[in-house]
Amino acid sequence: MFLPTTIKEVHERGWDELDIIIFSGDAYIDHPAFGPAVIGRILEAEGYRVGIVPQPNWRDDLRDFKKLGKPRLFFAVSAGAMDSMVNHYTANLRLRSNDAYTPGGKAGFRPDRTVDTYSKILKRLYPHTPVVIGGIEASLRRLTHYDYWSDKLQQSILATSGADLLIYGMGDKVIREVARAMRNGFNMKLLRGLRQVGFVADKEYVEKLYSGKSIVLNSYERCCEDKHCFGENFVRMETLSNMMECDTTLIEPTGDRFVVITPPHATLTTEELDRSFDLPYERAPHPRYRNRGDIPAWEMIKHSINIHRGCFGGCSFCTISAHQGKFINSRSERSILAEVKHMTEMPDFKGTISDIGAPSANMYRMRGKDETLCKRCKRPSCLHPKLCPNMNNDHRPLIELYHKICSIKGVKHAYIGSGIRYDLFDDSNYFDIVVKNHTSGRLKVAPEHTEEHVLRLMRKPSFEMFEELNRRFTTICRREGVRYQLIPYFISSHPGCSERDMQSLSHKVLGRLNFTLEQVQDLTPTPMTLSSTMFYMGENPYTGEKVYVARSQDEKRRQKAYFFDEKPRMHSSNGVAKRATHNDKPRPQFRPKTRK
Repeated sequence: MFLPTTIKEVHERGWDELDIIIFSGDAYIDHPAFGPAVIGRILEAEGYRVGIVPQPNWRDDLRDFKKLGKPRLFFAVSAGAMDSMVNHYTANLRLRSNDAYTPGGKAGFRPDRTVDTYSKILKRLYPHTPVVIGGIEASLRRLTHYDYWSDKLQQSILATSGADLLIYGMGDKVIREVARAMRNGFNMKLLRGLRQVGFVADKEYVEKLYSGKSIVLNSYERCCEDKHCFGENFVRMETLSNMMECDTTLIEPTGDRFVVITPPHATLTTEELDRSFDLPYERAPHPRYRNRGDIPAWEMIKHSINIHRGCFGGCSFCTISAHQGKFINSRSERSILAEVKHMTEMPDFKGTISDIGAPSANMYRMRGKDETLCKRCKRPSCLHPKLCPNMNNDHRPLIELYHKICSIKGVKHAYIGSGIRYDLFDDSNYFDIVVKNHTSGRLKVAPEHTEEHVLRLMRKPSFEMFEELNRRFTTICRREGVRYQLIPYFISSHPGCSERDMQSLSHKVLGRLNFTLEQVQDLTPTPMTLSSTMFYMGENPYTGEKVYVARSQDEKRRQKAYFFDEKPRMHSSNGVAKRATHNDKPRPQFRPKTRK
């Protein structure tokens, strides 16, 4: 059965009251790829009566916020799988016309700053019922952060939403602890003793808490007055979040109150992660969406498999390590193969797995050779500036997993749709195997840029490594007699990137390498990333190095135009416009077709 979404469905279960009610900015899809469903099933498995209200109407008389009544324990609020502001707006701050997490792809079914909006409504309607916030939108706004959409620093979401508690990162473990702490009623003393939560406290509490295992950050007010104070906060926060073991509590003054962020849990074990994936999901959208159109996000992932969480790439613009964690948390083969078998029984499954993937497709079961060294390490990336010599980057377990998946009856093809880190390859011929056996015609990689000084700020490898990969890809395709496409991702307007750098990128990629680009984006500075911090400060907070930032929408549009050889007018340093020059419009390198 799906989690109940109406009072009728609650009564059909024989319940007269719910323990926990989840409010989500996404449509309800009961599948382990969607956070609210995972949290709901975890709580259900613990014996709690859980309901879910997907995409409630916040504009009318608020009946959706009242229809399931008041829960016995607490409300849980999530914006869904995406940050609502990223979901709503392009990098040029234009309103998007669609929403992949809504039936029919229709926009307008969630508010801006969803967590704030839902939480404030619930606190107004039920002032004495605790509100617990989580998911990526709340997680990345747990402390003072740069908000691109208002172009200023914003307070912790705990201060703006009025929520009682924040769960940051992946909530599988901590949501159980929160529910247990509230089993007999709201007990803030117990909640404040939990790991991986945030809350607002007064001066008396903070003075008792402060010790050698706590760090008092610069206040929100100081950060607003001095950008360097904000940069200092970011460096402290990112350094701690990248440690394997952390016992440090962060305290950030905000007005006359203090935001307290307790240390994170250790990375989940394989058994703990399997438990979340093995729960009895319906693996489908709720029947309430029947005849309302497909949900694009569901259509994209329904025949895919997520094999691990976390990423140790440490890219400056990415939020994965800040939310999922830097250390890899892999599922067992048993759990993955069981999900594949279940997928083959789906009525619409035709034999093709669209993606055996994760945040990065080829990090399965990778970790340090000597984890005592990892426990002392504070590097934000295990790949930049070069591959850590302590990293066990053996791809053989992943190759073996691919083989076992393909051996399951009903599986005809198993493709890799997620991006592959080519700076992680070992000597196992992994790349050859992926191109030959697990490419649907298009293989995704992410060089992101061509210029070394920009790549350094992005924490990405040299472009020469991509050029070598491209030559190798071409050789394999010719040898195997297939005409596949290599699909590179690129970013414009990253801090440090000038219009001249984009002209150089265009010359190298569209001209010399003869690519036609599809997967490109103008940087959207998202909270709690190094890129957004540099965008706001105009310098690297780690080194104090000044960096150029394309701030105006006109500058950003001009930079992005170079991806498509549109020949924008490039502005020189003295302000005199001059015409940029490019090679003739290139032809595609490969045209995908069915493998012979």
